Amino acid sequence: MSSLVKEDLEKRLFGPRRQRLHEFIEVEGAGAQRYYLCAAVNKSKEVEICMVKHWRVDREEKYEVVEKWFLKDLEMIDGKEADTDNPYFDMHFQKVYNMEAYSCASKYTFARTLSNLNAMYLKKDFKIVNFDDTYLNDDSIWSSSNRDFVVVMKVCFYAFSLLCLSLCRLS
Repeated sequence: MSSLVKEDLEKRLFGPRRQRLHEFIEVEGAGAQRYYLCAAVNKSKEVEICMVKHWRVDREEKYEVVEKWFLKDLEMIDGKEADTDNPYFDMHFQKVYNMEAYSCASKYTFARTLSNLNAMYLKKDFKIVNFDDTYLNDDSIWSSSNRDFVVVMKVCFYAFSLLCLSLCRLS
């Protein structure tokens, strides 16, 4: 599903603007519309972060950029609580923007994407705080572009371990 949305976003919104969409996550918004937080690179190699509103008119999908920032202006991403599975995070520009991602995994995916885009295009020192480094780093065994699949895989691993331990006899 998300690959279809990404393809539609690229075709209808980012392609005509000559931007390359690197990542998007669904964030909570008011009303029946959906909102996506997107990270894209424009033709002048500037990394843009934008909030996109998505709605449907009859059978046609509509997208509108309702807020836009530049990665160069991002001072900090605050994951709120690193040791808690929550989808909340703050993006600190000149103003602080409170976000609620669709899932904790998507919050980490977006932070990881911004970190990678920063390393590729800016090499700026901005802070990523209150995120568990195990899941934030690309070299981690649990990091993946498959988002929630990684979380399910980890839960299955722990469940299998518990099953093995429960079947073992204590001598």
